[in-house]
Amino acid sequence: MSHIALASPSVIAFHRGAKQWSALFPSFRRTTGTASSLFASSLRKRLQLRFSASAETGGSGGVAEEISEAEKEPTNFAWPDYKKPRVCILGGGFGGLYTALRLESLEWPDDKKPQIVLVDQSERFVFKPMLYELLSGEVDEWEIAPRFSDLLANTSVQFFKDRVKLLLPSDHWGMNGSKSTHGGTVHLESGLLIEYDWLVLALGAEAKLDVVPGAAEFAIPFSTLEDARKVNAKLTTLERKNFGKDIQISVAVVGCGYSGVELAATLAERLQNRGIVRAINVETMICPNAPPGNREAALKVLSSRKVELLLGYFVRCIRRLSELEYADTLTGVDENTIETVPDFEKYILELQPAERGMQSKVIEADLVLWTVGTKPPLPQLEPSDVPFVIPLNARGQAETDETLRVKGHPRIFALGDSSALRDSNGRVLPATAQVAFQQADFTGWNLWAAINGRPLLPFRFQNLGEMMTLGRNDGVISPSFVDGLVLEGSIGHTARKIAYLIRLPTDEHRLKVGISWLTKSAIDSVSSLQSTLYKVLSGS
Repeated sequence: MSHIALASPSVIAFHRGAKQWSALFPSFRRTTGTASSLFASSLRKRLQLRFSASAETGGSGGVAEEISEAEKEPTNFAWPDYKKPRVCILGGGFGGLYTALRLESLEWPDDKKPQIVLVDQSERFVFKPMLYELLSGEVDEWEIAPRFSDLLANTSVQFFKDRVKLLLPSDHWGMNGSKSTHGGTVHLESGLLIEYDWLVLALGAEAKLDVVPGAAEFAIPFSTLEDARKVNAKLTTLERKNFGKDIQISVAVVGCGYSGVELAATLAERLQNRGIVRAINVETMICPNAPPGNREAALKVLSSRKVELLLGYFVRCIRRLSELEYADTLTGVDENTIETVPDFEKYILELQPAERGMQSKVIEADLVLWTVGTKPPLPQLEPSDVPFVIPLNARGQAETDETLRVKGHPRIFALGDSSALRDSNGRVLPATAQVAFQQADFTGWNLWAAINGRPLLPFRFQNLGEMMTLGRNDGVISPSFVDGLVLEGSIGHTARKIAYLIRLPTDEHRLKVGISWLTKSAIDSVSSLQSTLYKVLSGS
């Protein structure tokens, strides 16, 4: 039976200090007029663009049997003022949230200041480059995953915790060559319909686990807050079960790009001599797109922590270790012990060499982490007799012009993982936080320009450098403004942390996190000093 993912039925809204729902939306009503007939027709014909409106996938919804779309009665979202521009932003990651905050910061004529709705399926914004620090215990969850309600409390941005179900743009050229002044309509899974004048697609990307048999079932991706929680919980369970035993925890990290290397280094530091970390990569080097200085610093740290690099291999399949196979690896155990195998799941990874002359390998792991490949959760067009299309590239990203507007849709902007913008050499820009930061700034400005009838600015990416975390007191940063400069070790770690502190969403949150980090640093310094003094005094 087919299934669809459902979000929580509750829709959360925050508007100028998080007022109550009833005060916010007194005029909610059943759909009438153009939007209603448009969606009634749409629901009958199933003309849909399906996707999850989130830079963070999973965790907020369950799985239910397919429900007839007619069973959900749609209701129109009542904008406070229909005369002012209406901006709907789908996805609350770096692209979506920072675009909303940028729009809030600009100066607007009184009659042009837009009303902004932000939709995401999670209640928290996630600063993804610092998810690794959750595993090392260096940061607290609230520091890198604050609630949207807190971040937007002092703004006019309204937040909806929901998932996007249908998208019906009406800003493309009509049959008579005229443009619509109405941007389109978004249908949320809760049944809410949002009419908009301007739409921003900032949907992020989700892990691509369907390329290798067994990956979706047995591997854990590492791209969301829920992923980090799951990995930490699994590690904690393994650490407790193996405490005091001469058994090593085995972790396999698939992929040796930035994410895989940072994850391997962090886990190797956490496990120390209680575990072994293996990192698998189809290429014969780690971080092939990284500056040489970053790669060399990472190799040095991985080597010092005894991370086993399996380079030039790809994973052919992942499967669970059977009870019989597990029993064959044990000696001196009875049947009762073998019956407890499901509590200690192990996995088999079959590795195939990418080049000739290398032997296939089979490795075991208690935990398999997947960092290879992503796919934008952008819509897949279903068959319909009323065709329209948002132009997508082969990866499912929207094709945009240099102002970040979707081609053929002058009232839709796309950025981050949702955008297929190319650089001057014709290459699609990388899906990094740095790119999304900069695109959010331009998207906010270009929305201001479009609403006020001003020229739009072409986006030009400026590479500011590359950064990596390699553990609690290890990092590396290569700033682009000084050729050949590489800051590594504790200096690189501190520089990276300061850079990300500056990039946190709001002044208030930056202040709270800054104070928290300074306090932790002071405590660590005092603890280190006490330890040093104790050793000196003990030696004397």
